[in-house]
Amino acid sequence: MTHDSLISRLEPPRQAALARLWSILPAMRLVGGVVRDLLADRAIADIDLATPEPPEQVMERLRAQDVHVVATGLQHGTVTAVMDGAPYEITTLRCDVETDGRHAVVRWTQDWRADALRRDFTINAMSVDRAGVLYDYFAGQADLAAGHVRFVGQPALRIEEDALRILRFFRFYGRYGRGQPDQQALYAISCGVALLDGLSVERVWMELQRILVGPNVAAILRLMENTGVLARILPEGHTLERCVRLLDYGAPGHALLRLAGLSAAPLAVARRLKMSRAQTGLLAALNRSTPMPDVSMSDDALRRLVADEPHDVLEGRIWLHQAATPRTAVQNAAFAQLRSRLRGIEAPVFPIAGRDVLAMGGQAGPEVGRIIGLVRQWWLDGGCRAGAHACRMQIKHLLDAKAAQS
Repeated sequence: MTHDSLISRLEPPRQAALARLWSILPAMRLVGGVVRDLLADRAIADIDLATPEPPEQVMERLRAQDVHVVATGLQHGTVTAVMDGAPYEITTLRCDVETDGRHAVVRWTQDWRADALRRDFTINAMSVDRAGVLYDYFAGQADLAAGHVRFVGQPALRIEEDALRILRFFRFYGRYGRGQPDQQALYAISCGVALLDGLSVERVWMELQRILVGPNVAAILRLMENTGVLARILPEGHTLERCVRLLDYGAPGHALLRLAGLSAAPLAVARRLKMSRAQTGLLAALNRSTPMPDVSMSDDALRRLVADEPHDVLEGRIWLHQAATPRTAVQNAAFAQLRSRLRGIEAPVFPIAGRDVLAMGGQAGPEVGRIIGLVRQWWLDGGCRAGAHACRMQIKHLLDAKAAQS
């Protein structure tokens, strides 16, 4: 089957880069996600390619034609050609010799079907050559059209080879699936859920993030709950219904906000999954219980909150508070109005610093911090409205009071 039109859907710079690569490696094919997304008429992220030549020979041929190439994963047969600043990963055809549930020992092969056999799902196992011919050994095109996400071969065996495929199944089903999910796959996942314990926490978090920001999140999370996956990757406990309400109410599609709604102990999850300091800090801010923005707050009270917390954090906390219990339409409207009021408040900036205390005769040391703290609290109590002159007058009042005491 010829699909010249598939290649023509790529942007001209990518077509030109591929034409040059094919002139050097004529047996090379487009593989995996790029073929799937071209068939599905979706945006293309990365372009992956495969070729029968061993990686050292691939590098030699590319360099002989002045193509910049990087040995990004020689043990896995992968090199990266850089064309006009864009990367094109080229991997030698492989078949597995042995696996340990995550990593595989591979050997090179010239058998395209054997290489396709080691891919996870039928929709990811297709390839297209330079003439636009589609190679589809496992009916991936039909599955893509029907919204079926099926493992290549026996689901249980593929999961035993690499437990990450459990999480990838849910991610791809969320994006490409329609109708009832593959029952053989769900049964194999339910039976093999303990294999998830062997995955690195970093890979678990990477896949969970992608699931949380993907489409059909509520349905996917329910499938993960029903198969025991959710409890396995969130052993601290989960609050699925709160997360579903968060989605139903229209909260932004941020992974950390959705995780904060899903997890019963977000900070414990952050530590276990080795999240970055920034991610952990945001989760801590989202789950800080006080002070909580409230629909009855005055503008001054809201301004005090905005002085200490970014708008997105405060809005996130409002979303989480809203999703904590089922709400009526009137209540949801009140929460929406509260967020709107917050967005209309420009973050106030405390107009003085320690140098102002020193300039007015204050002594360097802890006393500067004490005075600044007192003035800032006075500024907050007044709704963050006082300007620099009024704050300096307050400094003077405190310094005069200190002097009178001594």
